[in-house]
Amino acid sequence: QVQLVESGGGLVQAGGSLRLSCAASGRTFSSSSMGWFRQAPGKEREFVAAVSWSSGSTRYADSVKGRFAISRDNVKTTVYLQMNSLKPEDTAVYYCAAGSMVALVTLRAGDSWGQGTQVTVSS
Repeated sequence: QVQLVESGGGLVQAGGSLRLSCAASGRTFSSSSMGWFRQAPGKEREFVAAVSWSSGSTRYADSVKGRFAISRDNVKTTVYLQMNSLKPEDTAVYYCAAGSMVALVTLRAGDSWGQGTQVTVSS
């Protein structure tokens, strides 16, 4: 299927920025879209953003709208999550996933998942 590897996580101060990357390999375009999710300790997985490979159409959770930007590079088969104005509540393990836009956004379901990368925002 599709193999996904996240990178770019780390420790940043509130108000700072971080850029996450998710490199896809294998049958990259067998899934129409890519998404980012996050999970904080003691909480369920939360949808963050998604992008369509073909059109570049994007979708964001209200909690990150205006602060985060998802993008994709079809040549590098990589999706990015630019995170600005970070808040302590953004602290979580961030996962990328491959799937249909509908499944990612509404069902929080993906065909493939990455291993996750830790993002910690200090106050």
